[in-house]
Amino acid sequence: MSIRVLFLGEIVGKAGVQAVRQNLRTLREEQAIDLVIANGEGATGGFGLGKAHSMQLLKSGIDVLTGGEKIYYKLDMVEFIDKNPAILRPANFPQQNPGRGVRYLNVGETKICVINILGNADFPRTHLTNAFPLAEYLVTKALEEGAIPLVQFHASPTAEKQAMGFHLAGKAAAVIGTHSKVLTSDEQILDGGTAFISDNGRCGSQMSVGGFEPEAEIEKQITQLPVRSKEYWEDTVLVGVIVEIDETGKATAIEPIRSALKEE
Repeated sequence: MSIRVLFLGEIVGKAGVQAVRQNLRTLREEQAIDLVIANGEGATGGFGLGKAHSMQLLKSGIDVLTGGEKIYYKLDMVEFIDKNPAILRPANFPQQNPGRGVRYLNVGETKICVINILGNADFPRTHLTNAFPLAEYLVTKALEEGAIPLVQFHASPTAEKQAMGFHLAGKAAAVIGTHSKVLTSDEQILDGGTAFISDNGRCGSQMSVGGFEPEAEIEKQITQLPVRSKEYWEDTVLVGVIVEIDETGKATAIEPIRSALKEE
């Protein structure tokens, strides 16, 4: 029996949360989605994931929330993440850190393993285990336990994300990139049945700079001053990719999807 997995792009601010709350349940039904995985680390003001927003998102139909370098930016999440196995932090954070980087769950009779990994480059505040050997180890372990591995790779350079895709080709059923918050057009099925995309975009304002008001982001570039980013609502859309996985655990299709905010 095949399964359909929706990987939502990074949820940015109140607009992203609203798009999920209003659209996701209908989308799950219309597209016959079996599992929803979403990067949530920008949900609270664009910088981190707070407890309240995480609960709203999980109640709205997300099965697993993944994180990145900002997963601990909200203090209540530092305490809450240990209590909720549906919220992941990168597996290559120090092992003593709160939370976990892997989630095993069943979709019908199919065992799934969701793995959250943070890239090696461009995250100077973090002290990480190398992403590549750890990802391969966790994927191999999942296969040994009879689970289908799905990797959410939160990384900055496109080349690093592409390298991870090829590194896990034929092993993981999917390697889905996040962090850049712009939907790329390189979705493909790699040799061995691995669905890949460099970045699955963002949920929130599309007529914006990474989900934020353009004027403030332009001012940052011109002045080099720490101007506060502002949440933005223009062209609010649910964005991501749907991956179809067959009964052998191999991906057979990957399709970008956009669902505009519905009027209440």
